[in-house]
Amino acid sequence: MRVLVAGSSGFVGRRLCPALDKAGYAVRAMTRRPETYRGAGEAVHGDVHDAGSLSTALAGCDAAYYLVHSLDDADFERRDAAAARTFARAAADAGLCRIVYLGGLGDDADDLSAHLRSRREVEELLGSGGVPVTTLRAGIIVGHGGISWEMTRQLVERLPVMITPQWVQTRTQPIAVADVVRYLVGVLEVPEAAGRSFDVGGPDVLAYADMMRRVATIEGRPLLVVPVPLLSPRLSSLWLSLVTDVDVQTGRSLIDSMTNEVVVRDDSIRRLIPFEPMDYDGAVLQALGERAKAKRAS
Repeated sequence: MRVLVAGSSGFVGRRLCPALDKAGYAVRAMTRRPETYRGAGEAVHGDVHDAGSLSTALAGCDAAYYLVHSLDDADFERRDAAAARTFARAAADAGLCRIVYLGGLGDDADDLSAHLRSRREVEELLGSGGVPVTTLRAGIIVGHGGISWEMTRQLVERLPVMITPQWVQTRTQPIAVADVVRYLVGVLEVPEAAGRSFDVGGPDVLAYADMMRRVATIEGRPLLVVPVPLLSPRLSSLWLSLVTDVDVQTGRSLIDSMTNEVVVRDDSIRRLIPFEPMDYDGAVLQALGERAKAKRAS
């Protein structure tokens, strides 16, 4: 089976491509700059906003992974919707049998943030061309290079005392990036997964403040977290951009979502892809190990 990965150079994509290759799939890694791609699979040019490039990239493929979003753009909702529509039409024209999409956790009955609403909209739009879509909904994905994880790590390492917004008390269900990749590969050819959405998460349900405290304990660092009700999302995003490498726009999009509880409501994927996901401490240790290895290599 030939599989296209849209977002092959991103945080998840650069791990997914070698995993698919190892599993025996013919991988086509779509990127806007194929000449710089050094990962697994065949690099092909493609842009989710360019229908012509998608037609070429998807030709001969049987399925595709969609790992694309535009959090760093103030107009991300419109851009992501337009890209999903374009991709859905191109996938249908190419005769694909499946699209696998990585979306976001969140209760549909909740007042979802713009970021999470956009993820839901992309789910729907990807299926608008008639190709069955399998969606995995994840909260914080822990792994070296992931935006949410890097934000957590940098806050802990740079601020031993934090005056924080109230969202640090919101619960989430983090998952190791290796487990996300395992689920992504696992659902591809499972017939029962076609046209369905699944929640994915690790075994621990934690408040953001507890996640930071655990990282501090693992790294042997002091940490005092003091939540206050005075920091607006705008001020919080400015604060993040000063303390971490996260830009203001991405920080604002993430912080808006941190007011929503993102936990697994339906664990049915555990029966389709049975394995024990890594706990939060194990995921943190793995992420820190990956970062140390990357620093040594550079």
